[in-house]
Amino acid sequence: MKKAPLLILVFTALLLFQFSVSAQEGKEKKTAKTPTGLSFGALPTITFDADLGFQYGGLVNLYDYGDGSIYPGYKHSVKLEISRYTRGSGINQLFYDSKYLLPHKIRITADLSYLTEKGLDFYGFNGYQSKYNAAFVDENDEVNYITRMFYRYERKLFRFTTDLQGKLSGDHLRWVGGFAILSVKAAAIDTAALNKKKDEGDKLPYVKNLYDKYVDWGLLNEKERDGGSANFFKFGVVYDTRDKEGSATKGMWSEALLVYSPGFFFNPEFSFTKLILIHRQYFTLIPKKLTFAYRLGYQGTIGGTAPFYFEPYMISSYSSATKTDGLGGAKSLRGILRNRVVGDGVAYGNLEIRWKFLQTHLGKANLDFSLNGFADAGMVVKPFAIDESKIPVAEKDNYFDFSSANDKLHPAAGAGLRIALNENFILAIDYGLAMNKQDGAKGLYISIGNLF
Repeated sequence: MKKAPLLILVFTALLLFQFSVSAQEGKEKKTAKTPTGLSFGALPTITFDADLGFQYGGLVNLYDYGDGSIYPGYKHSVKLEISRYTRGSGINQLFYDSKYLLPHKIRITADLSYLTEKGLDFYGFNGYQSKYNAAFVDENDEVNYITRMFYRYERKLFRFTTDLQGKLSGDHLRWVGGFAILSVKAAAIDTAALNKKKDEGDKLPYVKNLYDKYVDWGLLNEKERDGGSANFFKFGVVYDTRDKEGSATKGMWSEALLVYSPGFFFNPEFSFTKLILIHRQYFTLIPKKLTFAYRLGYQGTIGGTAPFYFEPYMISSYSSATKTDGLGGAKSLRGILRNRVVGDGVAYGNLEIRWKFLQTHLGKANLDFSLNGFADAGMVVKPFAIDESKIPVAEKDNYFDFSSANDKLHPAAGAGLRIALNENFILAIDYGLAMNKQDGAKGLYISIGNLF
């Protein structure tokens, strides 16, 4: 078994469901409450990965609703997430968000994170131009198996971001400004460390994986293969008419951003500019019950050259997500392998039907249960430069398909469950299926917050 389900989180969800149902039995339907003061949600994390070990830890999200007059808005939100894998991977995040700390209701969002991954997904670049072969990681395939870590490399990411938003015109149009400090260390998989205390039959073989091959072939040059800095400034505008942020049922949320990573901002090797365009819209089909929502997005380099380790980094005007890698995975294309769709420019879309089937209370807190059906898709629209002449002829057909210069759509679909505490702390459980075996097979995701 490679990875066990997040049993504790599922158990927590079921426990909350039992409490909510028992609270309603034999009673009339209650009206929604207005929370005041401090409210928090907490989730423990216990998982197991045969290669990374046990993960243990959890997260706490604290909300200050003040006197309740701005509910479901809040005055301050603080999230702390800490977890560890026994073989070295870890999550450390402190996140803060408020419209009331600074004068003139200028919103400040800050994130301080240190993320260590012993096996970050790496499938190459440009979507279907890079072949994915599931047999390479299937130890039951005696002919084609290479290593379970074939599509992985080691990464350590330090991240500090601060974003500000303020009124530009009226109540809906806002300016965005901010900066980020990103420091990345990339390396080949540490097979010896991952094999410690393993039975002989479970050990990883000492062989080269895809990242090693890219380094050997010179597809990742010396300036980027070991990581580096990707510090940047963010500028843009946001138009937001949502009725509420955590779980919108009507309105739109659109943004246009420029991310500029200049050489003078402690980026000695790379300087680049990216353009980000995202539009989200929400429609009430049945009041307080059924909502249709969609998101369309584009992110691409419009100047300079971005290093390989920055290309999967997805940017928006606001995100509390701990990990922002994509396209593919929990926060972008559910059911598709994380980082499967990576290029110098990508486009993506998500469709969701959200049905709120139960509204109740847990103590003094509002508790809502929803079912979601979704369809996700994305593709590379501007390829990452690959020097085809550097690839050995004998290896090319195993890992690349250069028959077409353009990528094709990567589709996936699935369903999910949401459990929302006071409309802001949202436990999200999604199960997605990839429509093309080149993108993987399926994915189960348990995280915090709606996708958009």
